[in-house]
Amino acid sequence: MTPSGRRIISYGRAKDGDVLPPGGDTVFEIGSITKVFTALALADMWRRGEVAPDDPVNQYLPAEVKVPERNGRAITLADLATQTSGLPFFPSDFPEKDSSAYAAYSLPRMYKFLSAYTLTRDPGTQWEYSNLGYGILGNALARRAGVPYAVLIRERITTPLGMTSTAIELSPGMAARFAGGHDADLHAAPQWALPPMEGAGSLRSTANDLLKLLAAFAGVETSALTPAMEKMLEIQRPGPGFRQALGWWVFETGAGSTFETHEGGTFGYSSTIAYDAKSHIGVVVLSNGVTGDGGLAWHLLRPSFPVETSAAAKLLNSRKEIQLAPELLRAYAGRYQLPSPDGVITIEQRSDHLFLISSSAPQGLQLHAESDAAFFITEADLRVSFQKDAQNRISGLVIHFAGSDNPAKRLTDEP
Repeated sequence: MTPSGRRIISYGRAKDGDVLPPGGDTVFEIGSITKVFTALALADMWRRGEVAPDDPVNQYLPAEVKVPERNGRAITLADLATQTSGLPFFPSDFPEKDSSAYAAYSLPRMYKFLSAYTLTRDPGTQWEYSNLGYGILGNALARRAGVPYAVLIRERITTPLGMTSTAIELSPGMAARFAGGHDADLHAAPQWALPPMEGAGSLRSTANDLLKLLAAFAGVETSALTPAMEKMLEIQRPGPGFRQALGWWVFETGAGSTFETHEGGTFGYSSTIAYDAKSHIGVVVLSNGVTGDGGLAWHLLRPSFPVETSAAAKLLNSRKEIQLAPELLRAYAGRYQLPSPDGVITIEQRSDHLFLISSSAPQGLQLHAESDAAFFITEADLRVSFQKDAQNRISGLVIHFAGSDNPAKRLTDEP
């Protein structure tokens, strides 16, 4: 995302058997990027005067919960949001990498662990990443607002920003666009659920939705949340190689230059978001595999961060586009039936360009001509070749993607 627009680049498949690559509206688990939403909710409630960063979290939790203190220092909302609460990564009785056990872990059990926990250092003094801390923060903010955490995020963040495909629970429309996750061995991974710690890592989202979020953070667009977004950077504490703001990791890259970022990971997904307010650039990298992006998001903001150039990217850069007359393009427009879950796709002419429209790319992917019958897209390693019948009419097409050839028969205009 830049001030001049947005671009989506895709690689691979959202699900086994898909003929088309994932798109900007494909839904992924975003894991700990949820923490940015939780921290933004805190900043918004701070701006409204509903809470203050120095408020002890215990005043927003049930009375029977005993939040640990040390040397008279209570854990505050800011301590939780800056990962300096002194709480561990997960409760010690939390199950290890067991999706059903994760989902069964209860809020009373989490509160019981918290009440019995003994801090080993004063709150606010040392950085230590804690899903438990953000889970408690999400619960505290939701209790203060008087609504469930999912409703708090929807009412305060996603609805004002027009993020219609960001939620904890998948709507039917989101479920239809949900990418299947894969573990390190490329086996199907179970979905992620953290019922008592939703504020730590439970959201699902899309590249298009997250780019809306970053457009507001990077100053490309303004919203009612802009003042709260600015407040998130007012509190910063030392972290391991960066400064920890409310939610964001703030990296300094020389001469006073900084960018903000956060990463996420679940059983079958990895994700990174980053933005630079000075250049007004934002980057989203989403994957339905557990391997991280290899520094790609940071490299796009700061080329000094190394990242390996993929073979697919080299191939795309080698392709040459030619211009075809609009009257020639008109012959390709129509609907085509794929023998796959992708169903019917549409080839639409818009002025002197063709666009491929599908359920995974409802806004359309622009086709670039290599010849009068062969086209490619720039968002992924995908080509389209058109076929003609004995009367020299367009009768079908073939989508060449991920090592397979997928024919589609042209449909008539009749229902």
